[in-house]
Amino acid sequence: MSAMTTTEDKIVQYLNEARAMELALVRTLQAHIAMTPSGGYRRILERHLRETRDHADRVGRRLSDLDAAPTVAGTVYGIGQQLAGQLLALGKAPLDVLRGASAEEKLLKNAKDECATEALEIATYDALEQLALRAGDKPTARLAADHRADEERMLRALRQQLPALTDAVVGAEVDGRPTFDAGRTGAAQTAQRTVRDTERNVSDAVQGTTRAVRRAAADTRRAAAGAVDDAAGAARAAIGSSATSATTEEREEQRQPFARYDELNADRVVGRLDALTPAQLRHVATYERAHKHRRTVLEAAERKRGGTEHGDRAPAGRR
Repeated sequence: MSAMTTTEDKIVQYLNEARAMELALVRTLQAHIAMTPSGGYRRILERHLRETRDHADRVGRRLSDLDAAPTVAGTVYGIGQQLAGQLLALGKAPLDVLRGASAEEKLLKNAKDECATEALEIATYDALEQLALRAGDKPTARLAADHRADEERMLRALRQQLPALTDAVVGAEVDGRPTFDAGRTGAAQTAQRTVRDTERNVSDAVQGTTRAVRRAAADTRRAAAGAVDDAAGAARAAIGSSATSATTEEREEQRQPFARYDELNADRVVGRLDALTPAQLRHVATYERAHKHRRTVLEAAERKRGGTEHGDRAPAGRR
């Protein structure tokens, strides 16, 4: 049966997902900005590129602050999320340059994609905030709320651009009045740089995966070895205590509680109990159960010890 996932484990998982998403969006925004002419839409993208970089940095710092010891599976998952985001950006960069019948159509398609990405980021930070609140992790909840507010503002700004971008498509493709030349924005050159940068980042991340997994595996082995040592120590202590108790009882069963004990009748033994210590009274009870089983002696010894050892009640036997 697999180990239960803690709330803290989930917070780390969701933070890793958010960071991978932000890093992928940085690449996408760079490619989109490269093909966008000066104006309101480009200013929105440039502002959000700065925000997105800041988001990735903040999430990375929060992960460092939590200083969570990742499991092997958690490490692979987090790196896989980052790799997936980088590969997504790698695939999208050239496609964003080429798609659409006109430059205006490319911009509109980019804006619609950006709206979908912002909606996904909003949902991601909604879930992260709720999880952090459940765990009492106020810094993470505040980070999620701040980032969500930025994403919501960006989504509103993008939607406000959609009517003008759509009108530009109609003007270029229906009315024959293009508003700009995509070739003059440096889109192809920037897309090529984006692909090269992303390829390098993916290569670095792949190389880092092995090192991170090895570190996590080593940490897991050390933790498991420590747990085994602790359990073994506890077991040895318990066995030692049990053995000591058993040895003491065996000695008490074989050794007479006091001189000529076996020669005394029950009344004479009871008469001598007042002078015995609690340990000596226990010895009497143990020896008596093992040899004579005289109820009078056993009950008297129990009364003298104040009834603290309930297991000393005598079975039916000789008086």
